[in-house]
This record gives sequence, C-alpha cells and structure tokens, in this order.
Amino acid sequence: MGAIIALIVFAVLGGSTVDIIDIVTDQYVWRIIRFTLWQAALSTVLSAVLAIPVGFLLFENKYFYGRELLLRLFAIPLVLPQIVAVLAIVSLYGNQGFVTQALEGAGLPVGTIYGLSGILIAHVFFNMPLIARVVLGALNAMPSEYERLSHQLDMGAMQRLRHICWPYMRPALFNASALVFMLCVTSFTVVLTLGGGPRATTLEVGIYQALTFDFDIPRAVVLTAMQLALTAFAVFMFARAGGNIDAGMTLERTRPLIIKRDIRQTVLSVVVLGLAALFVASPFIAIFVKGIAADLLKLIGQPAVQNAILTSFVLGALAASLCIIVTLALCEGAVRKGPMQGIYSHAASLVLVVPPIVIAAGWFILLRPFVIVYEAAPYLVVCVNAAMALPFAMRFVLPARQAAAQRHDRLCAQLGLYGFNKWRLVLLPTMIKPLSVGFAFAFALSLGDLGVIALFGSEKVQTLPFLILQRMGSYRTNDAAGLALMLCIFTLGILMLADRSSISLKGKK
Repeated sequence: MGAIIALIVFAVLGGSTVDIIDIVTDQYVWRIIRFTLWQAALSTVLSAVLAIPVGFLLFENKYFYGRELLLRLFAIPLVLPQIVAVLAIVSLYGNQGFVTQALEGAGLPVGTIYGLSGILIAHVFFNMPLIARVVLGALNAMPSEYERLSHQLDMGAMQRLRHICWPYMRPALFNASALVFMLCVTSFTVVLTLGGGPRATTLEVGIYQALTFDFDIPRAVVLTAMQLALTAFAVFMFARAGGNIDAGMTLERTRPLIIKRDIRQTVLSVVVLGLAALFVASPFIAIFVKGIAADLLKLIGQPAVQNAILTSFVLGALAASLCIIVTLALCEGAVRKGPMQGIYSHAASLVLVVPPIVIAAGWFILLRPFVIVYEAAPYLVVCVNAAMALPFAMRFVLPARQAAAQRHDRLCAQLGLYGFNKWRLVLLPTMIKPLSVGFAFAFALSLGDLGVIALFGSEKVQTLPFLILQRMGSYRTNDAAGLALMLCIFTLGILMLADRSSISLKGKK
C-alpha cells in the first residue's frame, strides 16, 4: 500500500502537470494501451474457445486410460516459471525451433515467434489448461441424472453440449475467462521476452522500460495509474462474469455410466485430446531435450550459476516464510468474530488487483531518494514475492484454520491454552499439511518470478530467472536452456515433495 501511495504522491506533487498531460496524450502511450487490451482479449478468446471442446470431451470420456495423467499435465503450466515456458516455446517455434524446421521442410509458410503470435501461443499454453480444468469441474458438479437422461434420449454430442452441458459450463467458463483476461493484462515475462519491440509492448513492459532504460519516472507513474485502472476493470469483469444456475436434484450414482460410442466420436475425442496433450506437453519435451544437450556440469561449475541458484533458494525460502507468517496472522483475524473479520478474510485477494511490477515500481520511487535502490533488491524481492503469494497461500491455510477454530478453539479457551502452547499442542498438528503445501507453493512462485528481479536485479543480485533472461539476451541459448531445465526441476521438485509429504502425513493420521 505504501508503494501505491508513493505513486499517487509523486503524481500529485513530484511531476509537472504539463509533463503528465503530454504523457497522457502521447500516441505511443495509447498504442500501448490498445495493444495491452487487444492481446489480452485475443488470448482470452483463443484460450476459452480451445478449452470448451477439451473440457467437454474430458467430461464425456471419464474412464479412458490416461485421463488422470492428462489432468496432471494440465496442472503443471499453473506453477511452471514463465521464463522456462517462454524459452521452451522459442525452442519449438523460433527460427531454429523443431516445429519451424518441420514446417519449412514441408514447404509451409513460417512466421516469426516474436510479436503478437508468440505472445498468444504462450498465453494459450498457460491459460487453456486452466479454463479446461475449471469447465470440467463445473460439468462434474452437474446432476448425474441429466447426463443419464440425455443418453437415454439418444442425444448426440453436440446436442448434449448445447442443451445439457452449456448451462452448467457457461458460468464457470465466463468466470475463468475474466480471470484469464486479468492475467493477460498483467502479463510481464511473456511480453518482455516475446514482444519483439515497441509494436508489441504492454503497460507492464512499458513501466519496466520507463524505469530501467529511460529513467522516466513521470511516464512510469502515468503508465502505472493506467495499469491499475485496467486491472480494476478486469476485476470488475471477474466479479460480474457468469451467473448462477439451479442445482437441480442429484441422484447418488451407484455404478459408472457405461455408454456405447460410435467410432466417429471416439476418433474425434482421441484427436482433440491428443492434440491438446501434445500442445501442452511439447514445451516440456523441448526444454528437456535442449537442456540435456547443454553442458549441465559445466554450467553448474560456473560461479555465476552457483550464486544464482543460492540467491534464488535463499530469497525464495525467505519470501515463502514471510508469506506463511502473514498468512497465519490474517487467518487468526479471519476466525475471530468482529467487524474486521471479513476484511482479514479477503485482504490477501486485494493483492491480485496490483501486479508485482506496479508494487515494485512504487517501492522504486519511494526508496530512490533515501537509498541506492539496487542495494535493497533482496529485501524488496522477498517482500513483493511474499505479498504476491499471499492469495494462493490463503486458499490452502484459511479453510484449515477455520475448521480448526470450529473444532478446538472453544476447548482451548476452557483449558486455558493460548498463544504458543495452543499452536504447538493443538493447531500445528492439524494444519501442518496445508502449511507445508502453502509454503511450497509460495516458494515455487518466488523461485520462478522474474517481474521484480528484472527491475532490481544487478550483477550483485541475480536469480536463476534473471540469469536465464541475461543468457537469452546475449544469444547463449544452450546455457539458457540448461538453466531453464534446472529451474523447472527445482520448481516441480519442491511441489512434488510437498505433495508427497502431505500424502504421507495424511496416511499417518
């Protein structure tokens, strides 16, 4: 909040009114705004249109072999560091990419990956699986007798989609699409690396360029205010999207619904789901192939890489620890009855309104008169990354704390257990699973973040994503691929370890 106040104060007191008016009326600024909205709208529409048949066919084919594996594959882009996915997409669709070479060999025209096309491919890679999973979840909540009756009436797939599934799919689809639009409006890493120049620049990248290259603080302030307005608009859309539907009656399904499908629908399902799986899996295959081809042992032996790995893990662990501490404080306020209870419950969600680069820009302006900003980079990275992970950590921890409050708080009060003893003896054993998952998720998000470190990074403070960006910028793509493979392994390893730990803890109980 202090960072945002700093931006407002500077806009009112620090800059010339004439300068600000000139910036607001600058055609380049409005071109950035138009491109920000255009790429976000296109990315959202493409992701939603592709997700509808994928989610519907996943619902229609509940019992095929490999369905759970496909759903797990669709979950990985949600936690994959964006710089890793960008490098993988360049390995596939770049000038020397696998797909590009195959298309050239077939005599087909090939465009450039840099610009709007690359941004759209990356955004669809991240967001199509998200929308498909949300759509599938909505369809799974549909009363089972509706599906059974549709097959008894011998309705075709398109008829079931239109008359039975669409009313249940639509609210979830619109809500997920509004969220995706907001994510695309605030996209930074994808546009920074794949934008390809001034014609493909968004507000987030414009803020970064104004502070890092031009050192034009009035322009950064104006662009930040516009970014906040667009994000608030996206949040408004998210709140207004979709709608409610009647739940209907739900019968308990005692046995699976066995359906005989014609060969055309089976072939269609195999083709659509196969292409979706290939589209999502191919970047992982590409980064693995390119990463293995790099000299990993030589890379690990470089002092710069060792320092980047150590810095990433230290900053990630500190950010995750701070995130969990703040999360627990908010959860304590959320379970205590009073006028502030609702504020504590939803405080973390407010972070989604303000993108990381906006918070970083505010701190940049706030601290610049007092300290050398780049020397404060570690503290800023930890604080901003901890704040950005708060909404996700709260989703894991708050329900567990609310359940523990209903079960144990009254008894603890009767026994005189408060403070540390209450947490050590009662709450911690029941909340260790969500706390570990929340910590791992915050750790993974911080480990792969590029937005804050791109603004404050220097030769003294470098993380793995920052080092990957540098190696990509100096055309050392083999080194970048090897570092991306390491970062991918670290991120997925942390999440898998947390998942295994949660399963083992559940088993012990």
